Amino acid sequence: MESTILRIEDFSAYFGENQVLKDINLSTSKNLVTALMGPSGCGKTTLIRCVNRMHELIPGARVSGKMYLTNEDVYGMKPIVLRRKIGMVFQKPNPFPTMSIYDNVIAGYKLNGIKLSRDDADTIVEQSLKSAALWNEVKDSLHRKGTFLSGGQQQRLCIARAIAMKPEILLLDEPTSALDPKSTAHIEELIVELKKTQTMLLVTHNIAQAARVSDYTAFLYLGELIEFGPTEKLFTVPKDKRTEEYLTGKFG
Repeated sequence: MESTILRIEDFSAYFGENQVLKDINLSTSKNLVTALMGPSGCGKTTLIRCVNRMHELIPGARVSGKMYLTNEDVYGMKPIVLRRKIGMVFQKPNPFPTMSIYDNVIAGYKLNGIKLSRDDADTIVEQSLKSAALWNEVKDSLHRKGTFLSGGQQQRLCIARAIAMKPEILLLDEPTSALDPKSTAHIEELIVELKKTQTMLLVTHNIAQAARVSDYTAFLYLGELIEFGPTEKLFTVPKDKRTEEYLTGKFG
């Protein structure tokens, strides 16, 4: 792919003796959404946690193989530098409970000890909340706690917080699984809109969601990458029988 931003080569991950990812090869280009699909326990979340090196925080965890972020070796970088370049949004919305909406958005700067002038902070907060389609709903209550928002709004606040740091990649780990259908639709619209400026890896259990928002889909099963390609092609003419069986609901 031209403009490849993330390249994963012969990558395996372990918890102690248990191998959870087996020789994964995968790459993605700028401004694309790549969905990672597969049944529970297939290694989807482990894979994205390896991309921002959260996997190694677990005792006994180790990896082998290579991973590059725009040609820089992910495992040769300082984790704190890497995590500035790779944003992460989790399953459950997790705004910092003691912080205002405003402070939540710029929390990454504070945590990294990056000083912002008031004007810069105001601009970043406004731009990030607009990008996360939340500005109009919260612009008059920026100094209230983030936790007073609804679940869907909290998740959009977490997306605003992640994109405020201008990451090269945004990792989304089942970002709508704790949300109602209306909030889910909001987040899906947001993912499609964000693609203009962001590259995203999306872990989802929701096959229809992957079909709606992703450009490429990777199907993982028992720690192996079974199939990877343009979403439309993979959904209509899967090459592997296991992909077809998963998509038609034979297992999952």
